[in-house]
Amino acid sequence: MATGFYKVPKAINEPINSYAPGTPERDALINTYKKMYNDHVDIPFYIGGNEYRTGNTVDIHPPHDHNHTVGKYHLAEKEHIELAVKAAAEAREKWAATSWEHRAAIFLKAADLLSGPFRYKMNAATMIAQSKNVFQAEIDSACELIDFFRFNVEFMTEIYSNQPESSAGIWNRMEYRPLEGFVYAITPFNFTAIAGNLPAAPAMMGNVVIWKPARSQVYSAQVIMELFKAAGLPDGVINMVTGNSATITDVLLDSKDFSGVHFTGSTPVFNSFWETIGKNVGKYISYPRIVGETGGKDFIWVHPSSNAQEVATAISRGAFEYQGQKCSAASRAYIPKSLWSDIKSTVERDMKSFKMGSPEDTNNFINAVIDDRAFKKLSSYIDQAKNDSDAEIIIGGGYDDSVGYFIEPTVIVTTNPQYKTMCTELFGPIITIYVYEDDKWEEVLDLVDKTSEFALTGSIFSGDRYVIDLATNRLENAAGNFYINDKPTGAVVGQQPFGGARGSGTNDKAGSVWNLLRWVSNRTIKETFVPPTDYRYPFLGE
Repeated sequence: MATGFYKVPKAINEPINSYAPGTPERDALINTYKKMYNDHVDIPFYIGGNEYRTGNTVDIHPPHDHNHTVGKYHLAEKEHIELAVKAAAEAREKWAATSWEHRAAIFLKAADLLSGPFRYKMNAATMIAQSKNVFQAEIDSACELIDFFRFNVEFMTEIYSNQPESSAGIWNRMEYRPLEGFVYAITPFNFTAIAGNLPAAPAMMGNVVIWKPARSQVYSAQVIMELFKAAGLPDGVINMVTGNSATITDVLLDSKDFSGVHFTGSTPVFNSFWETIGKNVGKYISYPRIVGETGGKDFIWVHPSSNAQEVATAISRGAFEYQGQKCSAASRAYIPKSLWSDIKSTVERDMKSFKMGSPEDTNNFINAVIDDRAFKKLSSYIDQAKNDSDAEIIIGGGYDDSVGYFIEPTVIVTTNPQYKTMCTELFGPIITIYVYEDDKWEEVLDLVDKTSEFALTGSIFSGDRYVIDLATNRLENAAGNFYINDKPTGAVVGQQPFGGARGSGTNDKAGSVWNLLRWVSNRTIKETFVPPTDYRYPFLGE
């Protein structure tokens, strides 16, 4: 029972380790990587307090060395998903009644564990199975996930402290209840932090969760479950299931206890969720919360007043970090003719210095794309560009899957602003550039706004404040995360709440108070101290 108004520790962003040559963290991480790379893990799925191993397994291969096996994970069947619904319902009785400070303590402990003893294991798992270099793993699987835990605790207290006014003789209160039922969390391969946050955020607010990680992220998902257990999260609060996506979704969305979905993934899949939930809406106890972050076709728009070096660096980092497999990665750019030569030469110089290979070699800036499906898709677009008259590959364009799924960072220049790779989400290390006449800069803003169905991230570059003001207003709906004189990637929890609109999702801003609000159901309580004893009002007097 609470006996005070508790203040939580002030949230600050986790410091980023540099992993520079000679640093102890570099040696510790690479040693952990080597050990885990040569081990063989056997990953169960988790329901209630039990681990399940069905014997129906999928091998785990590093994308940068697909002939090597680091382990396997077990697949759930329909009956296991039904069991997860029951386990979540049983866990909800105690978890929903657990006071907020105890829920907060669990996730604050998880943050400290990840900052310390779990850091290298989480990073190494991400490097191995998701092919991230040491820095990309550090800012994702360590720092961002730690930030999600700590800042969400602080945001939770902000929500609970938001209370209504009271008048004489009355005390009005607002209660923030968890949703009635379970939340279904579906997470992507590209960010371990997203995989941890999507089930954790609803759970922090008192909900129970059934979590399906991406098939290519199960290795680090296993470490996340180990982290939750070490932090003291009760059994059944977060249940991790792996298996056929359609089967899992069919069972969960058909349950009367389905209360919400927390999703990051493709737009078509998210659209199918909306459709199914709409058809099933009469089955549910309450209207489900639908929260999702989906695709992006993120842009860099450049004004003639921009600094060419700054733009080039934004392209080199924004388009090619983590092989362009970020929802926020720059994949189309609009550059004025007067700056193109300088930008082009700098980008070419940068890209020629890129080294590509295994994350174990910390000299490698570029690693492998996630799997054979991504490899085939991206290589097909590269081949098409080689044959199209309105496109030219000016650097890159190579690919090789003999050892790993390696796609060379590639720059396509097009004379057609509606060229396919200017419009289609590729999710790989490919950026397409349209060079425009300087005096057309304002017209090009309309192209930026109308070319894509998505509105996730975007950046503008200019040295003219009037232009910045105009472009910011004209592109008001083109990006949920908008960057001025910076690349369109790298949102930090507590600084740039993340999410987009249009075809990019519901814009509920992961890592913010607005996201957490989606996982509570408010109850207004009015208590009258001295109730009236006569129905008559003064206006009824003689």
